[in-house]
Amino acid sequence: MVSTRAGGRSRGDFATFNLSASVGDDPADVAANRARLHTELGVPVVFLEQVHGNRVATVDTVPDAGAADVPASDAAVTALPGVGLAVLAADCVPVLLADPGAGVVGAVHAGRVGAAAGVLPAAVAAMEALGARVGALEVLLGPAICGGCYEVPAALRAEVDARLPGSAVRTRRGTPGLDLRAGLYHQLTALGVARIGGDPRCTLETPDLYSHRRAPRSGRQAAITWLDPR
Repeated sequence: MVSTRAGGRSRGDFATFNLSASVGDDPADVAANRARLHTELGVPVVFLEQVHGNRVATVDTVPDAGAADVPASDAAVTALPGVGLAVLAADCVPVLLADPGAGVVGAVHAGRVGAAAGVLPAAVAAMEALGARVGALEVLLGPAICGGCYEVPAALRAEVDARLPGSAVRTRRGTPGLDLRAGLYHQLTALGVARIGGDPRCTLETPDLYSHRRAPRSGRQAAITWLDPR
């Protein structure tokens, strides 16, 4: 599932359901929002201290209420039922993965830097280590800034496309751009993943989602996956 801006306690630039503890929001408001998320989902949720890298955390214990974010990680995987894995985004691509038969799930924060650094293949490999099969994976590429809006310098586009083929595009203005979801789709198919779905929403163009490009002082929505504990 993917949260939206609606239904939380945060105020001002972060209104209202910001789930990030690292963007300058009131910690008490973030804690209240996260507590509501836990209650609504019915499972504890693991959050990550995202650093735009490619480190993957393997979650093998149920987190305590209010547990600190997992340090310096941009993906998490687990075979433990009843534990939610959350990644936060506000233009970057949140990716949710599952092998339902093997009972393994993963969540990935794939921004421009992390995607080019291979965070998604690293997460797939970590899921394989827990027993998942690449050919059985089901993947959702969540809402993110679209290629029509994501303008970057030409040199940067070329640099990213060299490491994430298929991501180079032209924006609606005819300028160099990046479509990270397209690049990640190509990366997944090259790995052998066949079941890939996409949330088509562009965060910049969708007011009920946070967007760093639209408002640099902004909250973060979450994409969350979990194994049913029953």
